[in-house]
Amino acid sequence: MAEPAVVVRGLVKRFGSFTAVDHLSFEIAPGEIFGFLGPNGSGKSTTIRVLCGLLLPSEGEAFVNGISVAERPETVRAHIGYMSQLFSLYGDLTVQENMEFYGGVYGVVRERFRQRSAALVERLDLGQECGRLAATLSTGIRQRLALACALLHEPPVLFLDEPTSGVDPVARRRFFELLGELSVQGVTTLITTHVMDEAEHCHRLILIHEGRRVALGRPDDLKAMVPGKLLQVRVEPSMQAADVLSATEGIVEVSLFGTALHVAVAAQVASPEGLVREALGAPEFTVEEVVPVRPTLEHAFLSLTGGRLEGADE
Repeated sequence: MAEPAVVVRGLVKRFGSFTAVDHLSFEIAPGEIFGFLGPNGSGKSTTIRVLCGLLLPSEGEAFVNGISVAERPETVRAHIGYMSQLFSLYGDLTVQENMEFYGGVYGVVRERFRQRSAALVERLDLGQECGRLAATLSTGIRQRLALACALLHEPPVLFLDEPTSGVDPVARRRFFELLGELSVQGVTTLITTHVMDEAEHCHRLILIHEGRRVALGRPDDLKAMVPGKLLQVRVEPSMQAADVLSATEGIVEVSLFGTALHVAVAAQVASPEGLVREALGAPEFTVEEVVPVRPTLEHAFLSLTGGRLEGADE
């Protein structure tokens, strides 16, 4: 069995009296697309900075491609590619010049650079953009250029910190198609995202909250952790109905989902549909539908983190 590409054991990172990462442990297999989920301020970016060799652990240990990030951080950085929504492209350089710059930073020799840059330009559809200044590129094209720069030295491990922020759905789909191809080639990817549709593309997910691991597994595994029963309710007037349902004993949460309400009912309630219909039995409500639905990753995210979507920035 192949050794894990990334190993994190009991990782702790403190900044003074504040603990950003609290005894975090997980492993990532070679070629795995591993999603890193959590509210803002949960410790995701701090963990990635430790894995990139940019921060030293306060406790615990971490290995990337078998290399200790505490003992050999410079060596780790030579074996990874890193990309984020704030990836440092140089706006006054062209696409080609940015690639040449990063090729030099990564020590890619001239002939190998020609081969790699040509292959990446073709695969990422950058051919018509090579002479343009990076500052003039759309968000989607800048994203593709940033990924090309991160892949120039053929790293076995990629760290992507919310790389598709501000990118349209078509570009996002193409991005994950490429990650799938890299996975087949054995490249390991750790990606943080707040977009639940993106998380569905990951082989496994880890959900952290306040620096601690809350859940780990396949997307369907996390969905199965949502307690109770979830119902979709179509009713008019919906906002008044939401207020009534929220105040009903046995109902855990009510949220607007498109034109319907999603109502989470506690597991101990014998008849969830009956409880909802009874709560909305007043004449002013017109109930069109009360049906069970499968939890989504968003429901799992909210349930497992206590309903906290946003928080303090890291």
